[in-house]
Amino acid sequence: MYNIRTLNKISETGVSLLDKNTYSVADEVNNPDGILVRSASMHDMELAKDLKAIGRAGAGVNNIPIQKCSENGIVVFNTPGANANAVKELTIAALLLSSRKIVDGIQWAKSLIGKGKDIPKIVEKGKSDFAGPEIEGKRLGVIGLGAIGVMVANAAKSLGMEVEGFDPYISVDAAWGLSRSVKKASDFKSLLENADYITLHVPLTDETKGLLNADKFALMKKGARLLNFSRGELVNNKDLKEAIESGTVSTYIADFPDEDLLQMENVIAIPHLGASTPESEENCAVMAVSQLKEFLENGNITNSVNFPTCEMVRATDYRITVAHKNVPNMVAQISTVLSKINIANMLNKSKGNFAYTMLDVESDVPEEMIAQLEQIEGVLRVRVI
Repeated sequence: MYNIRTLNKISETGVSLLDKNTYSVADEVNNPDGILVRSASMHDMELAKDLKAIGRAGAGVNNIPIQKCSENGIVVFNTPGANANAVKELTIAALLLSSRKIVDGIQWAKSLIGKGKDIPKIVEKGKSDFAGPEIEGKRLGVIGLGAIGVMVANAAKSLGMEVEGFDPYISVDAAWGLSRSVKKASDFKSLLENADYITLHVPLTDETKGLLNADKFALMKKGARLLNFSRGELVNNKDLKEAIESGTVSTYIADFPDEDLLQMENVIAIPHLGASTPESEENCAVMAVSQLKEFLENGNITNSVNFPTCEMVRATDYRITVAHKNVPNMVAQISTVLSKINIANMLNKSKGNFAYTMLDVESDVPEEMIAQLEQIEGVLRVRVI
């Protein structure tokens, strides 16, 4: 029986994938084998001894202590792409909101309450204050071409925009999904210089924090419209305010309100609604649960942020998995310990400083062998499934 702790409300569509004869799921579990989480912060949590994996129902993992998990052999999964369509749709809505002063117009219209029969005349007289350009024929710069960025680029292209994308790390899968009519920006600088609209779709890391700052704003067209549905910290708020006041940025729309943004002119702060659709929550839950389940039952890893993708069809009834540091001679040491039992199949993969080895063996593994594996320097966790 595997014990699963939920730190947030997880869609029942996902939780229902966990067989009640095999899994016990609750929001209070003393020593869980797995954790399912959405936005709850885990940085101050004590990691349970038996905790083997964490499934994040969403893409961002800033709420999870990744390094601490890695050092303890705990695999952390996320769900890239599961909420991509929801974020894409809100980004497209933001393109229109940034152009047409729709929000300002709605707020003004509400101020007319009490004007009675004069409202139609007042509207006709005042509507010109909220005019704005169409997006068709304008140039959109998409920074980051992952699952969401690709979908936004394709959708904008279908709406008649000229689209340029920039992502030096674009994956093969993402490239396959990108419309051939989306142009590749020669570099970051040229994208910023040429775009009428700019949308951010990159993860928040030490390298991308403050990605858009005074130097980058200085490159932009006068009156550029900026959208951020990735992470608030990608934009330097102080420099943004100056860019807005100078007219460099005519509108900024972000899904991450904070005190600074809420006090700025020409900013539309959306209350983090990017993935707030029932479809997105279900997709993320199903994906997180499926990955966690496959790992616990078969040791396979898909979409982990700290360990390599490692999948192998089971060849026997006994599987050994070893999470370890990515150091030389590790596979040889593991094989030496298991030299007295037949290894039917083996797979070893690495990701940065960490690695993972799976072995299918033809007989049960004696406890003394498990103990010997655990004593190898650099081994973080050993499981027999």
